[in-house]
Amino acid sequence: MLPVTELRGSIPVAIANFHLPPLYVFIASVLGNLVPIIPILWLLEHFSDWVDKHWQIGHNILQWIFQRTKRKAGIIEKYGWFGLMLFVAIPLPGSGVWTGSIAAFLLGIKRGSAWTAMLCGVLIAGLLITLAAFKLVNH
Repeated sequence: MLPVTELRGSIPVAIANFHLPPLYVFIASVLGNLVPIIPILWLLEHFSDWVDKHWQIGHNILQWIFQRTKRKAGIIEKYGWFGLMLFVAIPLPGSGVWTGSIAAFLLGIKRGSAWTAMLCGVLIAGLLITLAAFKLVNH
């Protein structure tokens, strides 16, 4: 559930350092990675509005995050649902559900559509990372 690394960090650590079964690691990491989507998609607008009205420093921080996210969201703007799915599926730090959820909010993508795109992206990223980590440990 951590921003930046998400399952891109949890899967290799669990397989390589803790020697946990890959299927268990995949399922637990995917489920954990999906948790932040719902509160971000459903509460970010209310949180952003509250911060804008009550906390100038928080407003500045949110604006920085929003601008940074919009710069990364080109693929999402261009390809919509498929672009959001690809953005989340890219197994690189900073391209997961935290940034994808914020981008979906900023671009006005419907919550249900955004959730399904990110679910598919997380499954793809989880599969790629699990296979790579398993292969590296068992080479």
